Amino acid sequence: MSSDFYCDEVMSGKTNVDKVFETDNVLAYYHTRPFYQVHIVAIPKKHIPSLTNIEESDQGILFELIEVIQKVAAEVEEKYGACRVITNLGDYQESKHLHWHIVSGDKIRKD
Repeated sequence: MSSDFYCDEVMSGKTNVDKVFETDNVLAYYHTRPFYQVHIVAIPKKHIPSLTNIEESDQGILFELIEVIQKVAAEVEEKYGACRVITNLGDYQESKHLHWHIVSGDKIRKD
């Protein structure tokens, strides 16, 4: 059975996060174990397993998620000069909950 850190820990409140931006359906926050100098995660509050598992009924949430990612990425780009927006699929996706990383700067961890 795969883990879902975002539902099990973040959305449940078990793990406190430093919020960057929040809407009714989306949360963006600083990664709890950052891999980059700037590392923000954006997630839908509804459980969606991954980018390849989005259902037609989730399209509104996906659009809202993209709007939040765009806003946060623009702020990071303006402040730091550049950023990457990354999502992982399949075996690369440790937590089976759709999430996007907005990162900038040098990598600080490799695990």
